[in-house]
Amino acid sequence: MLSSTTTTEPALPLLVGNTPVCWISEPFSSGRHGFWAKLEGANPGGIKDRAALHIVQRARARGDLAPGAMIVESTSGTFGLGLALTAIAYGHPVTVVSDPGMEAIVQRLLGAYSARVETVTQPHPVGGWERARLERVDALLRQHPGAYCPNQYDNPDNVEAYAGLAHELISQLGRIDVLVCSVGTGGHSAGITRVLRRFYPDMRLIGVDAVGSVIFGQPARPRLMRGLGSSIHPRNVAHAAFDEVHWVAPHEAVWACRQLAATHYTTGGWSVGAVATVAAWCARTMAPHPDRGDLPPRPARYYTTVFDDAYCAAHDLLDRPPADEPDHIEHQGQAEATRWTRWVTARGR
Repeated sequence: MLSSTTTTEPALPLLVGNTPVCWISEPFSSGRHGFWAKLEGANPGGIKDRAALHIVQRARARGDLAPGAMIVESTSGTFGLGLALTAIAYGHPVTVVSDPGMEAIVQRLLGAYSARVETVTQPHPVGGWERARLERVDALLRQHPGAYCPNQYDNPDNVEAYAGLAHELISQLGRIDVLVCSVGTGGHSAGITRVLRRFYPDMRLIGVDAVGSVIFGQPARPRLMRGLGSSIHPRNVAHAAFDEVHWVAPHEAVWACRQLAATHYTTGGWSVGAVATVAAWCARTMAPHPDRGDLPPRPARYYTTVFDDAYCAAHDLLDRPPADEPDHIEHQGQAEATRWTRWVTARGR
């Protein structure tokens, strides 16, 4: 059905938000135990549509981003899709800087959405792919005076962008005892928690990181998983807000993703599998149950990785479900996490 209307705001932003929740139980937990998953893949590009829209809208309102000016940003994929949507809505050319790990389908989608993709070819010797991408972003900003970088890693607007998601959860769930979030730039875990703890002061926040990520004090290692973890230290990560942190390995995330697909017809990629692994454990061990885990991206973009048998076999990721319990460490530097590992912070004790 088509209709005609007059508006001063672009229509595309109206597609973002008001995503559903889904109850996840067996085989991740049994009986009445389970967890609610917020299906952020229902956004056009994923959870980071929220951040891309909010950051650009605020930058335009402040005059930091002039009409028609170029947007340049570093991204592993999902934030780039959000920027592409925002660029179409507000009329900005976009260049995203990524690396060889970007999924082919995402790169092609970005091109279809008129975004330009630049790929760095070598990781930075200290800061890995993320630092290499950021250095290329700096070079592009020097080449294009007036261009704007959203800087999702450090921009406080990234945190503020998720207030709406928090209010959606309050409306949908009514009570929230435990929040399980993947951590990459730190924006959505910080933004959601800031709002929810005004309503639920005792809510526990559990962060889910990737093995090999430096965010919570582990040594930097090459990482297969994208969409969570980092080789740099984003300022948006609200370290003091976390009650505990779990590191998850790629084979554990793959198992959870495939189980979600086979049993609930809802799934995603690396961050979804990692969060589901931890949220399921919370459902089994914490009363009454965790009220939320993030399932941000759509699964189709992972058809060459998480859902590709040949890729998973080559990296020894198949048929290796996570243990029933995580390893435990007393502090971040006690041991290197190479499988699912849990650290209870000073706040969580």
